Amino acid sequence: MLRKLFLPILFISTITFAQTPYLSKVWQADQGNGTYKNPVLYADYSDPDVCRAGKDFYMTASSFNCVPGLPVLHSRDLVNWQLIGHALKRLSPEATFARPQHGNGVWAPAIRYHKGEFYIFWGDPDFGFYMTKTTDPAGDWSEPVLLKEGKGLIDCCPFWDNNGKAYLVHALAGSRAGYKSVLCLAPMSPDGTRLLGESRIVFDGHEKHPTVEGAKLYKRNGYYYLFAPAGGVATGWQLVLRSKNIWGPYDEKIVLAQGNTSVNGPHQGAWVDTPAGEDWFLHFQDADAYGRIVHLQPMVWKNDFPVIGADPDDDGCGEPVMKHRKPNVGKTYPIQTPPESDEFNSNTLGLQWQWHANPNFAWSFCDAKNGKLRLYSVFTDSVKNLWDVPNLLLQKFPAPEFTATAKVSFLYPQQPGERFSFVVMGEDYAAISLYSGDGNEENGRAESGIWQIECRKANKGTAETINDANKAIVDAGKIIFTDEDNYIYLRIEVKEGGKCKFSYSFDNEKYASIGNEFTAKPGRWIGAKIGFVYQRPKPSNDGGWVDIDWIRFE
Repeated sequence: MLRKLFLPILFISTITFAQTPYLSKVWQADQGNGTYKNPVLYADYSDPDVCRAGKDFYMTASSFNCVPGLPVLHSRDLVNWQLIGHALKRLSPEATFARPQHGNGVWAPAIRYHKGEFYIFWGDPDFGFYMTKTTDPAGDWSEPVLLKEGKGLIDCCPFWDNNGKAYLVHALAGSRAGYKSVLCLAPMSPDGTRLLGESRIVFDGHEKHPTVEGAKLYKRNGYYYLFAPAGGVATGWQLVLRSKNIWGPYDEKIVLAQGNTSVNGPHQGAWVDTPAGEDWFLHFQDADAYGRIVHLQPMVWKNDFPVIGADPDDDGCGEPVMKHRKPNVGKTYPIQTPPESDEFNSNTLGLQWQWHANPNFAWSFCDAKNGKLRLYSVFTDSVKNLWDVPNLLLQKFPAPEFTATAKVSFLYPQQPGERFSFVVMGEDYAAISLYSGDGNEENGRAESGIWQIECRKANKGTAETINDANKAIVDAGKIIFTDEDNYIYLRIEVKEGGKCKFSYSFDNEKYASIGNEFTAKPGRWIGAKIGFVYQRPKPSNDGGWVDIDWIRFE
């Protein structure tokens, strides 16, 4: 049984988290009446995996090139989730990830609780399989161990059998390995630090289940189960394979598909049970600019195969539900969500923030004494646009519609041509920017001002365009960059479909629109993100800084 393998040691349920629970103003899955709505996380927690330890549930997700990586979330009821940390502080090799490696890095991790320790395994398609572990999921995790070096090794999940033997199931990335749509199994040392033999293909999905990947391995009633997504990210289905022998052969059944719902490609996730014995399944839905958002589905067993979601025609293949009663976990827990808004009152960055590459400690200063985040201008050589800039400090889109406002002081640019941007980032991006004029009349950037910029196909190296530019002295004669008492409020309003509008204000009441409406686009394997970047045009021994008093999502 799943609970015999993965649940156990009860002291884990006594772990407490010092972080104050956060309540989003833009998306809450818990309806406050014993029910929830999907998605439970309207944010890009791609390829989610979940385990249970006692009464506590823990989730991780793909983080690709974003740093810190491997987010760790905690819940007591599978509906209300708190972001409690990250398992991966930096990406390795250090030199490779000093610049953005879009779509590379951490792919499809698996989190497990085994003999008092939490493990996370993941594949990096260019370097191989990694593992990290801890006894405190909200604390520090061990330095990653490279189990197996190689190209195209992805989507790995550990499994410890009742007889003490351990295994690793995984997939292959066609872009590196040269072939895909197969699931492989290898024996593993019980401590999870190395493989003990070569992988063997245990399932070939080419004919019926192309792009089968992301398998999770479980055991129940004497059967080994591989829960595996197939059919592609945006259009796929959830496949479950079953065998009495871990090496197969495996029977197969599609147990979840879109059906008559609006939830495209419901697959790739985690089976987990509650202490009361209920079964649940978490999976993603590809929501384009919003990334891969997380749904929670009820699950039951029929004839030793799971049925996930609703099954109106009783054929054993479920379809997603959009509303349902909450899981039975014995009590009602407070509503909480991952953080979005930030008052910058801490001496460390909030957990919602990630850099686009391994950061330099000197890029930012968390000025807790004054309740501000100070960002320093960074010179980045040989970049055509923001796509290759590492010091992008970003967070996920948190809801289908929201307004994000940042209170900013841009008083101290040290060089002509320095630029601070409040940006919506993806393969296309757009921003509202504060610019210190460079005096160059020919490029149209001579004077300081507020810009609204845009870049289409940034991933292809295209140049930015300036859609609108207002000079520094605007709105009743206030001077943006020299008045010591001045703050400016920058705003991005996001509507359904990722439609973004930009505006600014000097009093947080009257806002002036600037530039064009922009449709957000996802990045490489990630959703669009929102945040800040501060650049300077030339190398020097010092640069300017900007103070961000707060950012608020409403």
